[in-house]
Amino acid sequence: MIKLWIVGVIILLNTSLAWSKDLSIVVVGLFKNQAVVEINHQQRLLKVGKTSPEGVTLISANSKKAVLEIDGIKRTYQLGEHISSSFSSTTAQAEVNLWPTNGMYLTTGIVNGYTVDFVVDTGASAIALNAETATRVGLDYLEAPKIQIKTASGTEIGYDVTLASVQVGDITLHDVRAMVIDGKEPQRALLGMTFLDQVEINRSDKKMNLKQKY
Repeated sequence: MIKLWIVGVIILLNTSLAWSKDLSIVVVGLFKNQAVVEINHQQRLLKVGKTSPEGVTLISANSKKAVLEIDGIKRTYQLGEHISSSFSSTTAQAEVNLWPTNGMYLTTGIVNGYTVDFVVDTGASAIALNAETATRVGLDYLEAPKIQIKTASGTEIGYDVTLASVQVGDITLHDVRAMVIDGKEPQRALLGMTFLDQVEINRSDKKMNLKQKY
């Protein structure tokens, strides 16, 4: 059964590069072309194009989000999001660590090149998108095979589709099966088992670790 959850979460992303660097980043203020970013507990006011002493560059900013670049990697961060990036030369295996709020895990991913907000749902057999999200990422889902989907509110008509690429943090999978529900639900896409079955999942206390398989 698909569960629809909309809650807050603190996310920690671990990435691999060719040298070692540990940064704790919290976006504490967002403005047009400016952002207040706490880096390793030191507040920095960054303007577009400015790089902090820690090597964090502000690419763009508005009242909703900021795009930061660290060692050539660009990511989009929202207000209050706590990101810790660990760069290590000892491993090239991409991984993502998630911490919950109220027991739920949220993350932002990229589907077919478009940003999509996910809730991690091990109870969902596949990635699930609503009609609006499916259209936004370029899916002509109405031409796909119809399927019946059990949800918390009953049985819905859905469509069986394949996503060319799904990226969460630095984990990227290709040709991932998904289902589209022809309606407004789920309001936040479900990161179901067609993605999760292809990564290693480990839990330590409240932390969920997703690691891309070799």
